[in-house]
Formats: sequence, C-alpha cells, structure tokens
Amino acid sequence: MYWNNELVNVIIQRALLEDVGMGDVTTDNLIESDHQSEGFILAKEEGIIAGLNVAQMVFNRLDKGIEFKPLLKDGDSVKDGDEIVKLRGPTRTILKGERVALNFLQRLSGIATKTHHYLALVKDFPVRITDTRKTTPTLRILEKYAVTIGGGNNHRMGLYDAVMIKDNHIIAVGGILKAVNIIRAKIPHTTKIEVEVENMNEVEEALEAKVDIIMLDNMDVKTMFEAVNYINGRAIVEASGGITEENVRDVAKTGVDVISIGALTTHVKSLDISLELEKQGVRS
Repeated sequence: MYWNNELVNVIIQRALLEDVGMGDVTTDNLIESDHQSEGFILAKEEGIIAGLNVAQMVFNRLDKGIEFKPLLKDGDSVKDGDEIVKLRGPTRTILKGERVALNFLQRLSGIATKTHHYLALVKDFPVRITDTRKTTPTLRILEKYAVTIGGGNNHRMGLYDAVMIKDNHIIAVGGILKAVNIIRAKIPHTTKIEVEVENMNEVEEALEAKVDIIMLDNMDVKTMFEAVNYINGRAIVEASGGITEENVRDVAKTGVDVISIGALTTHVKSLDISLELEKQGVRS
C-alpha cells in the first residue's frame, strides 16, 4: 500500500481548516485554556477499525502534548461499547479535534468493514478483491489504505502508475490491437498492460495483442465463465462492473483472478464511533 505522510498531513490540515478555521467559538469562550480532560473513543457498533494513525495525527497537529493511547490496532474487530482509544490532554484541543478525527476514523472504518465483509463472502475462492479509482476526491490514499486494512488489495492509485486501456481509449484509437501496439512502443518494458473488454470478440483481440491483464467489464456470469476458460491462464483476468454482495460469490466461481469493486469506497456506511469525556471519574 502506497503511503505518503506529507500528503496525509496536507489532507488533515485542510480538514482542520475546514472545521476549526480561525478557532472554536464555543470551546474557546467556554473552556479555560488550562483545563484538562480524559476520555475515550468508543465503538458504537460492530465492525473493523481503520484510521487510528490518522486520528492521532489530527490531535497531534493541534497539540503534540495530547496523550493518544490506542487500545486496539487497525484491523481489529470491535463491537458496541468497545474502547478504542484513551485520550488525555487540554480539553480545548480534544474538543477541537474531535469531529475531524472521528470523521476520518468513522469513514475509514466503514470502508474496512465493508471490504472485510466482501472478503468473507468469497473466502473459499483464490480471488483478490480490489478497490477502484472511485474514491472521494483528495482522500484516495486514505480510502485505499482502509481497503487494505479490511483485507482487500489496491488497484492502481491513479492514471499515472499503470496502463489501463478502457472502452473510450479503444473507440478513440480504433481498436484494441492498434491501441496496444501504440502504447507498447512508448512505455517501459517493465510496465504491464491492462485492457477492458465487453464481449468475447474483444477478449480474442486482447489475447492476440498479448496483454497482461484482461478486465471483463459488466459481463454476465455465463460470459465470464466462457471468457475465463478461453483465456486459460494466458492473462490475468479481472472482473469489474456491477459487482454486489449478492453476486460477488457467483463471479468468484467463474475463476477470475481479481474482482474490482467500486462499492468498497462509494457505497459505504461510516462506522458509528464516538468520543466521550470522563466526568468525575464516571463516563458521561
């Protein structure tokens, strides 16, 4: 998984600027600057935790003196009531960072939980579940990280790190074979070529072009079976488009090597997680 601390810090900085701006008009006028608090981040439902490192970076950006003690690690399962993190430090800082930290933690945990669920549905098949580029603008690095925490794999990070010839490329150039020949002459020999196909004629053309990966786009299961048998190991086979919890197992049965699912990052329910301060030693 690609990770860039500088980029993640920029994402966090923008999130804090969006929420805190020039200051917290409520907290700054209500809480004394020397006031200290302890509290816990708690799970409110069952799921997989992801983003603890990001939540910690949020609080540390506001105040490096905040004590952020994870009681679990990314990838751990939680249920309602489980304590995830213990916090201690200036009350103002805790309250200013609360929403931003929870937003990241809830969103990433939701993605990890959904990915984990998809993996469980196909656990008895030798297939990889991957994400796509259908991510929240500017949050791709975090959302793809969450997919890996849930047990999935990453597809390409962006347009810059892999060759993927899609339907509109093929239309613009005038055919799969022509597109592959053009691009193969221009890229390093170490770069793999993936081509998106929609029918058996295009599968045949992709094999003739000797591509490395063939993506079966929005094919029905019957045609997928036919395509996998015809390809017969001559290329990596990826299934994509219209994959749901209801049909992912049937797709895995076709023998494809990879199933890419946009829903891992687009159809996600954030995990219910809260932050609660201690009041006179008793949780409020």
